[in-house]
Amino acid sequence: MDGTRHVPRGKDAGRGIAARGACQAPRPTFWTLSRSLSLLAVVLLLAATACEREEESTASPSSGEVAFVADGDTLRLRDGRSVRLVQIDAPEPGVECFGKAASRALAELVPAGTRVELEDDSGLDPRDRFGRLLRYVYADKRNLNVLLVERGSAAPYFFRNAHGRYARELLAAAGRAVEGRRGLWGECPGAHLNPRRSLDSGPP
Repeated sequence: MDGTRHVPRGKDAGRGIAARGACQAPRPTFWTLSRSLSLLAVVLLLAATACEREEESTASPSSGEVAFVADGDTLRLRDGRSVRLVQIDAPEPGVECFGKAASRALAELVPAGTRVELEDDSGLDPRDRFGRLLRYVYADKRNLNVLLVERGSAAPYFFRNAHGRYARELLAAAGRAVEGRRGLWGECPGAHLNPRRSLDSGPP
């Protein structure tokens, strides 16, 4: 050895540089850490939102006990909540043809004290402009919204042309009621089926 430092050349030099580069890991910067924390916060927020939605979906339907029937498509529960049967419209009592009969039809299905199940529809408004809950109402596992339409005590009404979860069932039930001249369809000559508009059964 002559004491002269050996300097690697060619391929050997390249290997040395590559080896040193592999051992030198990039140091995390403040910007990298900040961005990682922000992404983590977004992920956690999305997960929390998903859990809330799942809890909301599992919380429905709710239930209640009937206090009284207000008219052919509205009832009041004993806890004070007012429920409007969604996606249907019944004649107004004392104002329209078959109005009193429609109110009696609902009262017979859910007399005071009846326990009912309430099902919401995520594709529709949860409340109307009067603050009433918009729900499908069940008694004895029967969908009263569909049943009232099938008996001719109400008609489908798709507010703002929004078709809810049971739109097909409601239309089919209305077709059977009209064809069989059930309820208002046999009693009210001026009634016309038009789900895009509120029911007008004519004068009493």
